[in-house]
Amino acid sequence: QVQVVESGGGLVQAGGSLRLSCAASGRTFSGYAMGWFRQAPGKEREFVAAISRSGSNTGYADSVRGRFTISRDNAKNTVILQMNSLKPEDTAVYYCAAGTRLGYSGSRQDGYDYWGQGTQVTVSS
Repeated sequence: QVQVVESGGGLVQAGGSLRLSCAASGRTFSGYAMGWFRQAPGKEREFVAAISRSGSNTGYADSVRGRFTISRDNAKNTVILQMNSLKPEDTAVYYCAAGTRLGYSGSRQDGYDYWGQGTQVTVSS
């Protein structure tokens, strides 16, 4: 059984930083392409960042490029989303996703097979 679990959300002031972590179990972690998505109240879930199985390929939404960094440590079965210079519009539930069919799933939600329950990120102005 594959489980995807996020941690690290919370409340932060605008301009601050947060670090989200995600662990995926059920198979060798390096076999997962990983991604982060978010959903703000009243909005559809949107792509944030993605990383390939090896970590050599990454991608970002325009809204977070230059402020967020995605990385992974396959030895620790963890993917990290480092979020800096946070803005109130970054407030959302952040979801981690794992894909098994592609080496890199990018921004397409149908490229991911397993999803976490989400972690709340709130940025106050």
